[in-house]
Amino acid sequence: MVKRIVISGAESTGKSMLAKRLAKHFGEPCVPEYVREFWDTHDGKITAEDLGTIARVQMETEDEAVKRAKRVLFCDTDLLTNVLWADILYGGKCPDWMRTEADTRCQGYDLYLLCDTDIAFTADPQRSFPDPEGRAMCRQLWRQTLIARDLPFVELRGVYAAREKRAIEAVERVLALSE
Repeated sequence: MVKRIVISGAESTGKSMLAKRLAKHFGEPCVPEYVREFWDTHDGKITAEDLGTIARVQMETEDEAVKRAKRVLFCDTDLLTNVLWADILYGGKCPDWMRTEADTRCQGYDLYLLCDTDIAFTADPQRSFPDPEGRAMCRQLWRQTLIARDLPFVELRGVYAAREKRAIEAVERVLALSE
C-alpha cells in the first residue's frame, strides 16, 4: 500500500522544493502543484470558474502518479489546499463537489508536512500574502484545518536543512509503521 504524503502550508515556505527533494531522496514520484502550470498557461489569469478544472487535474495527476510509486508518493499540494485558496481568494466560490471531495480525500493521506512561515518570503507573481500578518493568518488557517479534521501532521520550522531532516525522519516513521 503506497503511503501518500502532502507537503502543505502557506505560500513561499519551501513546499515545492521540499517535495522534489523528498521524492529524490526516497526515489519516488512527486506530484507538482497543478495550479502553477495552469497559471503559466493562462497568462496568470485564474477565475472562480477555473477552480473545478484545476481540482480535477490535480486529483487525476495524483491518482496517476500513485501507480508509479513503490512505497510513498509526495504531493506538493492537495485538494484541501485548493479549497482553502478558494475560500481566501474567491470568497469560498468553489464547487460543492470539490469541498466534499477534499474532505474525503484528506482522510486518505498518511501524513501532512506543514511548513512554517518562519523563512523569508520570496516574491512571485502568484503569491498573495508577503506581509507578516498575512503569512501568520495563512499559517494559522492551514494548521487549524489539519487539526479540525484530525489529520496527522508534523510541523517543519527553521532553516531549510533542518526542515528537510525532520521531514525525512517523519516519512521514515510512516514507512516503518507499514513494514
